[in-house]
Amino acid sequence: MRGITVFSGSAHPELAEEICKYLGRPLSPVEIRRFSNDCIQVQLLTSCREADVFFIQPLSPPVHEHLMELLQMLDAARGSAAARITAVIPHYAYARSDKKDAPRISIAGRLVADLIKTAGADRVITMTLHAPQVHGFFSIPVDHLNALNVLARYFKERGGLENTVVVSPDLGNAKSAAQFARLLKLPVAAGSKQRLADDRVRIETIVGDVEGKDVIVLDDEIANGGTIIEILDRLRERGARRLSVACTHGLFTGPAIERLRAQTDLEEIVVTNTVPIPPHKRLPNMVVLSIAPLLAEAIRRTHNGESISSMFTEEI
Repeated sequence: MRGITVFSGSAHPELAEEICKYLGRPLSPVEIRRFSNDCIQVQLLTSCREADVFFIQPLSPPVHEHLMELLQMLDAARGSAAARITAVIPHYAYARSDKKDAPRISIAGRLVADLIKTAGADRVITMTLHAPQVHGFFSIPVDHLNALNVLARYFKERGGLENTVVVSPDLGNAKSAAQFARLLKLPVAAGSKQRLADDRVRIETIVGDVEGKDVIVLDDEIANGGTIIEILDRLRERGARRLSVACTHGLFTGPAIERLRAQTDLEEIVVTNTVPIPPHKRLPNMVVLSIAPLLAEAIRRTHNGESISSMFTEEI
């Protein structure tokens, strides 16, 4: 097997360029055409014969175009005799579709996992799946990374954590919040969330002491912002003091930015760049952290056959 060859679709070329800079490798070119009948055609413009090939493509909006680009890139590499093919998917959009919670619906998280394997992927690297069980939907090896160390390092360096508590908006994310709190040596609390619709949730109570505390609300993603606004309202009712929000995937769909802009007492919104965040979505109190070094190290270790899990056992 020859060296690392890295390609990117159109989803997040800036992240791919940054990863390649850390790897000391060029980003190989890809040509993406759209025919008059709206079909997409992808061509890899660098030979990948017997190479260890990595495709960097988050499934960010427009999700289905970026998914089709990824599937075609994988298929092209397989047809070009690549030695090994890894799909690097910083944001796996269909992780929300992880169970059959209504009659006659598709478990799309598993369907997309099957499509990625069928297209030619030998391995997947992804980050902070919305539902951890989606990891098991893949029948190929998956390295499931998280950004907790990246986020925790930022807050530790910022300082002022003496009177702070980490809050998870729901019990499903409480395990990650507890791990994040351990990294910062802080207590943790959690909301009791009920989802009423895609854009509406209700949080009835918060388990844990937040009165008079500075709060870091930790969630895996912010989409339309409904969950974050609801948990902030409950925290205010219970006497929380300084409010900050941290998440891995800053999608900011629909009314999210206007909702967050209206939270005048929200001190910080800390996100990572797993998906592109355009200038019109970057609020003055928003901090965007890069996960390029983390993904580059995961790619390097994958290529060299080294441990990935040991990346997350070190103290920040």
